[in-house]
Amino acid sequence: MRFKTVFIAAILFGIFLSENAQAKKGSSKAISPDLFGIFFEDINYAADGGLYAELVQNRSFEYSLSDHNGWNLFTGWEYITKGYGYGTISVETGSPVNPTNPHYAVLKIEDVGQEGTGLKNSGFDGIPVKVGEKYDFSVFLRPVSDNSFPVQVKLVGKKGVVLGETSFSTDSKGWKKYSATLTVTQTDDSAGLIVLAKAKGTLAIDMVSLFPQNTFKNRPNGLRADLAQTIADLKPKFMRFPGGCLVHGDGLGNMYRWENTIGPVEQRVAQRNIWGYHQTAGLGYFEYFQFCEDIGAKPLPVVPAAVSCQNSGGTWRIGGTGQKGIQLSEMNDYIQEILDLIEYANGPVTSTFGAKRAEAGHPKPFNLEYIGIGNEDKQTPEFRERFKLIYDVLKAKHPEITIIGTVGPSPKGEDFDLGWNFATKLTVPMVDEHYYESPEWFIANQKRYDSYDRTKSKVYLGEYASRGNTLFNALAEAAFMTSLERNGDVVHLASYAPMLAKEGHTQWNPDMIYFNNTTVYRTPNYFVQQLFSVNQGDRYFSDIISTENRQDSTLAFSCVRDNKSGDVIIKLVNYSKTEKNLKIDLSAFKGIGTKATLTQLTGDANAKNSFESPSNVSPSNSELNAPKRFSYSTQPMSLTIIKIKGNK
Repeated sequence: MRFKTVFIAAILFGIFLSENAQAKKGSSKAISPDLFGIFFEDINYAADGGLYAELVQNRSFEYSLSDHNGWNLFTGWEYITKGYGYGTISVETGSPVNPTNPHYAVLKIEDVGQEGTGLKNSGFDGIPVKVGEKYDFSVFLRPVSDNSFPVQVKLVGKKGVVLGETSFSTDSKGWKKYSATLTVTQTDDSAGLIVLAKAKGTLAIDMVSLFPQNTFKNRPNGLRADLAQTIADLKPKFMRFPGGCLVHGDGLGNMYRWENTIGPVEQRVAQRNIWGYHQTAGLGYFEYFQFCEDIGAKPLPVVPAAVSCQNSGGTWRIGGTGQKGIQLSEMNDYIQEILDLIEYANGPVTSTFGAKRAEAGHPKPFNLEYIGIGNEDKQTPEFRERFKLIYDVLKAKHPEITIIGTVGPSPKGEDFDLGWNFATKLTVPMVDEHYYESPEWFIANQKRYDSYDRTKSKVYLGEYASRGNTLFNALAEAAFMTSLERNGDVVHLASYAPMLAKEGHTQWNPDMIYFNNTTVYRTPNYFVQQLFSVNQGDRYFSDIISTENRQDSTLAFSCVRDNKSGDVIIKLVNYSKTEKNLKIDLSAFKGIGTKATLTQLTGDANAKNSFESPSNVSPSNSELNAPKRFSYSTQPMSLTIIKIKGNK
């Protein structure tokens, strides 16, 4: 027993000596292992028509003029009466599949004609299909007349060629879901889906759906594979969802209520999107949690702080209402809604909402650690009163959850100051800072967090970008990110925003990833985010890197170590037009060799990627010999990652 005690003491002393030896060259400190993650908001058609793999637009006839100027209940649809068929079509609400999704189409067929009578959906800028791949079709049908209806479903290409088809007949008087699989015979980027009834009578139609079987991880009701993989390749440590301004909504009635987005899709509540289109909630809380798990990211849901966006009706619509709060008499119910969310994520299958999670196919908890309350909210008495009510209950009932507050949309100003004072008074564990500024601002503010009080709330930098997608923009962000690593003891989380933007449907620029129906391209900003994310550490070391000129303001750098792998990772940013020489001293580190991987992102300052040139700016990889002490010359306009392999 004495020998064991001495042995353990020797090991601990050895660890102390190792840490002390590493500190001789410079100080080191533990930093957040969750530092770099991602932010998802349904802006720029990021969800419907984007990451959510549903190919039918307005599948349940819920679009309206309030969603988007010029839209109506039949947006995305065309009435088909080929071959001399005729009848009428309408949208009704009398006997829906589910009251939460009230609208459905009704076909009254007086003459079938030679080909049948029905509907054609054009998808989101066309329906992209690939030869040899299978697509799952489903629809809810209810015969209103007494007869059965033979139904034909087909995918038709731009030139009228049939790309895949199937047939079935109705066999129920009430609403019933019918499903079939179509195998595509020819690739087409703008196909249409046609549903034809081939009998006289009246037929009700709802929830028309077409999904590729090849979704990300082959999930039903899943995500577009190539777009999801692009996000997964970032290897984020966390994912914030579902927003953004989308969370607190355009008025109280437009708040994002998480319970409306779980369960069978026909039971979810669709509503207009604050960004001027429509959200089906097909991509809902279950899918968000599942995606986080699939890509190894911790979930970070953000819920409204019981107030609507202060810009409600203002920024997006003239003559708005501004911030409004849920009635105080309703706050207990609203707080319970948030508690139910935590139970849905973490509760046992024997709990009410844990059982709902299990019913969706996930009996195990999602291991929720973080939750955000509010988003960029105006620091009014109404906000503060409601936030405190929520915060006090969550803090008491779930001390294991890190609650994240909000300090407005800017890096300074009244809301920022009031928000920080309020968070300090309540001892909120973490606050969410946002800022969109010029690249010059990011370069000039690399010392922003050096002087933050370490005894106050930690920082989640939830939204930031340098207002451009050139390489210079990305390098300005990279320089700032080295300061986030240096201050990783106070900045615990950071995520670039927005993440996704669809060609032709963009409400906000810049964005990290751009896509259309068939193509995805990654911006230089994406590659910077990726290189920092896949090269994270959990301990920061100072004084490992030195410059010829200590006053050189065109260089930024950091050194971290990943204690799980033992790797030492150096990041060098040169945002000047000339080469710069640096000296690197690794003598403080034990358990590393001399073999290193070298990754570089470099090019012209104004270089961009595009659909036509998706790889104009992209990283290159090579090997490097990294002795204990060596010099390195950084390329002009470059981010360089040197990763020295270590022992665990």
